[in-house]
Amino acid sequence: MHRRLFLVSAASAAGLAGCGMPESGPDATPDAVSRAAYRFDGPPAITLFTMVSNENGDGAHTSMMINASQRVVFDPAGSVSHPRMIERGDVIYGMTPELAELYEGAHARETYHVIVQRREVPAPVAEKALRLVMENGRVGQAFCTQSTSRILRQLDGFETIRPTFFPLSLKRQFARLPGVTERTRYETDADDKSRAVDAFFEERSGS
Repeated sequence: MHRRLFLVSAASAAGLAGCGMPESGPDATPDAVSRAAYRFDGPPAITLFTMVSNENGDGAHTSMMINASQRVVFDPAGSVSHPRMIERGDVIYGMTPELAELYEGAHARETYHVIVQRREVPAPVAEKALRLVMENGRVGQAFCTQSTSRILRQLDGFETIRPTFFPLSLKRQFARLPGVTERTRYETDADDKSRAVDAFFEERSGS
């Protein structure tokens, strides 16, 4: 009875939160992940992405970028994917400035805008966040915000975060943390973000 009630509640949250159906292919091998590792020359930080519908203002997706000993994006149940993108367990590796720009820009389009919240953290906090997302594994549809909020609340300085299925709820909780900066990105690209991803890799392959 209790399990059935939880599943119904989760399904209701799924309709409101709007996390997309995962489109990722097979996990990259550990060797590919190791080769893709990219260390960004910047302070340790956690960046929360909240995708919001331009039509009705509802939260649609949650993900986060972690800058630690390497920079990655945790994209739970995400739909930014490409055969040349190194992804394992919903973690995208090799987050160079160009790939980070692609990731953010692909989500901002005529149908959605992106709220970008960033907080610098001590190096051990960033390393723990990196370890937690690497160990988390793939996330089911509609659990993008729940999994992100659950990971965040395990970090020092993020104890006030409460688990939620709703992207805008997590965005508001994150905004209340000290030291958070926030900006919003709008674009007018077509809704199909795979076009931007394909063009990015085609340009770098010289085709």
